[in-house]
Amino acid sequence: MTHFRSKRLPRPGHGKVVAAVLGLVAALSLGAAGETQAADAHPARASVDRFDDRPHGFASLAGGTTGGAGGKVVTVTDPASLARYAAAEEPYVIRVSGTLAVEPFGANIVVASDKTIVGVGDTGEIVHGELHLDPGTSNVIIRNLTIRDSAVEGNWDCKDTDFDGIQMDTAHHVWIDHNRFSNICDGQLDIRKDSEYVTVSYNRFENNNKTFGLGWTSNVRTQITIDHNWFAHTKQRNPSVDNAAYAHLYNNYLTAQVDPGDPVWTYGNWSRGRTRMVIENSYYRDVQHPYQADATAELVQRGSILKNTTGRHDEWGAAFDPRDFYDYRLDPAAAVPALVKRFSGPHKQIGVTLRVPAEYPTVQAAVDAVPDANAVPVTIEIAPGTYRAKVLIPATKPNIVLRGTGRDRSDTVIVYDTPAEYGGSTGSATVRIAANDVTARNLTFSNDFDEAAVDLKGEQALAMKTTGDRIVFEDTAFLGNQDTLMTDSPKLDVISRVYLRDAYIEGDVDFVYGRATTVIEHSVIRALSRGSDTNNGYITAASTWTGNPYGFLITRSRIVSDAPAGTFHLGRPWHPGGEPAAVAQVLIRDTELPAAVKAAPWTDMSGFSWKDARLAEYRNRGAGAAVTADRPQLSDAAARSYTVTDYLKGADGWAPHARR
Repeated sequence: MTHFRSKRLPRPGHGKVVAAVLGLVAALSLGAAGETQAADAHPARASVDRFDDRPHGFASLAGGTTGGAGGKVVTVTDPASLARYAAAEEPYVIRVSGTLAVEPFGANIVVASDKTIVGVGDTGEIVHGELHLDPGTSNVIIRNLTIRDSAVEGNWDCKDTDFDGIQMDTAHHVWIDHNRFSNICDGQLDIRKDSEYVTVSYNRFENNNKTFGLGWTSNVRTQITIDHNWFAHTKQRNPSVDNAAYAHLYNNYLTAQVDPGDPVWTYGNWSRGRTRMVIENSYYRDVQHPYQADATAELVQRGSILKNTTGRHDEWGAAFDPRDFYDYRLDPAAAVPALVKRFSGPHKQIGVTLRVPAEYPTVQAAVDAVPDANAVPVTIEIAPGTYRAKVLIPATKPNIVLRGTGRDRSDTVIVYDTPAEYGGSTGSATVRIAANDVTARNLTFSNDFDEAAVDLKGEQALAMKTTGDRIVFEDTAFLGNQDTLMTDSPKLDVISRVYLRDAYIEGDVDFVYGRATTVIEHSVIRALSRGSDTNNGYITAASTWTGNPYGFLITRSRIVSDAPAGTFHLGRPWHPGGEPAAVAQVLIRDTELPAAVKAAPWTDMSGFSWKDARLAEYRNRGAGAAVTADRPQLSDAAARSYTVTDYLKGADGWAPHARR
């Protein structure tokens, strides 16, 4: 099989567009230049992913925090299910869908080690209850949730209750990220009794008295990073940090303080006991005592902006240098209010990512971790490498995104070498996608069975077979010889849709085929030579149901070939098992054709005439695009009804091409 070094279809101006987009992203991340007193940003990263699901800061150290990675993904819709999975011994990624009202009021949900708890979309809520980490608990991620309304009406100080939002005692490696805490009776977040390696980032703390406390110990062990949090309509503990070995606070926004007239117990950040605290590039507006330190503590502040603040602004001691522990990117203080308002709290785009092989040893293991009847997208990130194994995404596991993380799609290859002689055509497929709503990006799918090396009756060898609906391939390659890419449907009269963009497909005989409605756009199709001077093969073999007006559309693409001139067919009509209701529909339009294409490019198959099928061209170009009597051409009027939109929209208006 021929493998080409570069299989990416160049796009005019692509480099300039990418540079411009990166520039805009960087500008957004940094805010307006010249408006701030902030310290210089560290140059390690040019841009920041505000929704990265890998922890930063202290939670990333000493082995890191991975939560439930490697475990099953489950979705819970009631408190009992959340409590069951959260307390389990084995790792879980637990998605909270909708509002979970905990009973009795103020009750604890115990969270054991090796758990990720993440809200679905921006509507996952825990109401009237606390997430509690017992001593010894480790490796926990809590993200994208709203935790609210365990306050007791009329009990502002809550001295006789202990209804926290999240409480942990002597836990380690915990990441609290992109949550919203509101109206909690006691602490919204209490990190207690020598808990270590904690990061608290991009949360919203609002409408509370005792907000965020750390300590309850005479030891000095805790290491904590607190960044990009929004404190609004809160009174005290924003946060209060007692006896922490290292407390790094940066790019936080404190504003609209409740009860600012309280001369002592209304304050912002407090370095207490023997805490060493560093504050960088934060923004304080309308805050009493924005930052203060006990005489026994240390507090270093640099680069922050203060607007209408009163009371204590303590700075003494050397504290520590956070860069001795980890790298990080500072946003200018002037940009903090806008950035924190925009990016903190729950967001719809925060989801679940499963990593291969870091968390799951194989692609199939990651697929198997996705729950049946999955209603929320799960991303499976595949690190660069060659994965020699078959993969099946069954119909029971929709809403999966496969994404290679290499710089090029050729960096991440899923490959096997089964021919149809051993297991039939379907059994030969390296990857099979039977589920709906599956997307693959930046990957290569290959069947490297060498048809020239052996003489078998069944030499079909699929790199990919799909039967699901709403399948998207972006920047993907499909490598094979006979029957490389099959886009099909569960049965003849069921219509499945597949969209390929920026793809590379190679093969020789019927290597783009099936009955699914399939659009191939802005792609390269390589017709491989079999060494013949007369017939080197067939690009398409559609088996479109006669009741479906749309089969294959190849548009705005390039067909290339190393075969001799006039030796390759554009296609032939496939009637599986002699099925008369399978009547091929193929349109190749606005596409460059090579000299290898025959002057009469359509041909019969298994006794069925190509002239009875629905095969046509429109406005093609190139050495192989001559118009002859055996090359039906679509009229301008008809072409207006055979667009990408027409092929894909179906009854649900599906338009993956419109997202670009």
